[in-house]
Amino acid sequence: MPAASYENLRALVVEDNPHMRTLLRSLLHALGIKNVHEAADGNSGFTELKARQPDLVLTDLSMAPTDGIAFTKQIRSGEGTPNPYMPIIMVTGHTERPRVEAARDAGVTEFLAKPITIHNLMARLTEIVERPRPFVKSETYFGPDRRRRKNQDYTGPWRRQDDFTDDVEVR
Repeated sequence: MPAASYENLRALVVEDNPHMRTLLRSLLHALGIKNVHEAADGNSGFTELKARQPDLVLTDLSMAPTDGIAFTKQIRSGEGTPNPYMPIIMVTGHTERPRVEAARDAGVTEFLAKPITIHNLMARLTEIVERPRPFVKSETYFGPDRRRRKNQDYTGPWRRQDDFTDDVEVR
């Protein structure tokens, strides 16, 4: 996708490290996104989110006083959230499985591991712009569908092995 395709997008970068904010802003500008706002933590990020109403958010995982997980949860289901369907890209150097799963379970749309390249950022932007995932709402989760692959052989409403008992559907 050419950079011109992103020129009308508005982005919010929520990152406590000023050098990383500068890098992310520069990469977004290089991809054609000129309208980029910044915040240093989740609290100020939520304020900026309400004021600027961006089209997407890039947030760090580890920040204080409000980290990227809490910030994502606030966007997805917090009081006064302007857009619970906001695409959120989690940017972090913490790629351990429990942290990635925590981000996913908080409702992050995409995950971007540091060190960041323009190619990887472009791939995540392409996912949220060209292939947005449907949202799921349950008692314990609200966010993009966490399942990425579709089973071509699937023919019914149930998708998990334990949805069936003795070949009878469990409702």
